[in-house]
Amino acid sequence: MNRRLVAAALAGAVVVTVAACGGGDDPDRQPLRIGMLVALTGPYQSVGADLRNGFQLYLKAHGGKLGGHPVQLRTADEGDGADTALPAATKLVKDDKVIAMTGVVGAGSAAAVAPLVTEAKIALVGANGRPELKDARYVWHTSYRDDEPGAVLAPFIRKKVKGSIYVLGPDEVGGYAEARGFVDAFTKIGGKVANLGGTPQFTPFPGTTDFTPFLAQAKSTGATAVYASFAGQTAVDFVKSYAKSAVAGLPLFGPGFLTEGPALTAEGAAAHDVTTALNYAPDLDNPANRRFVGAWRAAYSDKPVTTYAVAAWDAALVLDRAIAAAGKNVTADRINKAIGGLGQIDSPRGPWQFDQKSHSPVQPWYLRQVRPDGRGLSNVVLQDLPLSS
Repeated sequence: MNRRLVAAALAGAVVVTVAACGGGDDPDRQPLRIGMLVALTGPYQSVGADLRNGFQLYLKAHGGKLGGHPVQLRTADEGDGADTALPAATKLVKDDKVIAMTGVVGAGSAAAVAPLVTEAKIALVGANGRPELKDARYVWHTSYRDDEPGAVLAPFIRKKVKGSIYVLGPDEVGGYAEARGFVDAFTKIGGKVANLGGTPQFTPFPGTTDFTPFLAQAKSTGATAVYASFAGQTAVDFVKSYAKSAVAGLPLFGPGFLTEGPALTAEGAAAHDVTTALNYAPDLDNPANRRFVGAWRAAYSDKPVTTYAVAAWDAALVLDRAIAAAGKNVTADRINKAIGGLGQIDSPRGPWQFDQKSHSPVQPWYLRQVRPDGRGLSNVVLQDLPLSS
């Protein structure tokens, strides 16, 4: 974490321990079951842990309540994709009878679960990247659409890099959207993709740990830089492979999760100078972030602050405000309708609000680069990037 914020952040830790937005200890407010679907196993396990911890941190800071109602959190393992996520989500809806859901790490998982919550008329407030959905009536998310990071980063790369860019990512739903977002935006402004036929390289997922053969292909194209969209343990394996590969001297760009949180810790010096775009960085200097970082550091002193934790915190905040707005007789449908009328969210990333069509955040974005900061490496903010929606 940036040294400038540590003292202020820790000092702000106690500020978040206020009553929930719904307030009070009204005995008429009945306990509510909230479902949390996160990856507890598989390559995205670290991301799932941050989502769970961020949501639970909000609950702890607000007396275990959302909207004044005591919360019974039901957690299920998403695993590594749709095949395991859908049965787990189905159990939350049909057996645990949750009134709302949150979490969801993978884009494929989000796409698989969307019809389930829509049929059940239960709001899903997702807290990680999500693909574009035809029907988002009951699907909201506090993170971003998977195509957004690449789209907001493309203009910077176009100005910064002369020559063509080699593009690769995981062979799964999120990987396709992440690559498409970058390629569409980059080529639209005159950028050239080095891949044969302009088609991104998709690596087997899960299971790929050695990316050397794929990076050798990148070298053979004459690319002058690489754009890669990996997350979790896969990001660690990729960045370490990159540092030893034939393209090690080329600039590496990607969505922020390429070097986020535990991934950066594991990548170490191999991640030096990697440039990314993300909707959050721990050293953002605003009151909401100082309070959040302080609370996080007090609760999880051995874990880095991440965008995943912030998005989960914001998901809890969204449900808190929506449940409070639904009144004493809370129903799943009332929660969903209330979410649409929340307006601006005061978040650690900066103020944002839901787009009424896509149900994704209209939010700030930041250009970051891995640089020395204190004793270690950090994703240091270089500049703001255009808002997305």
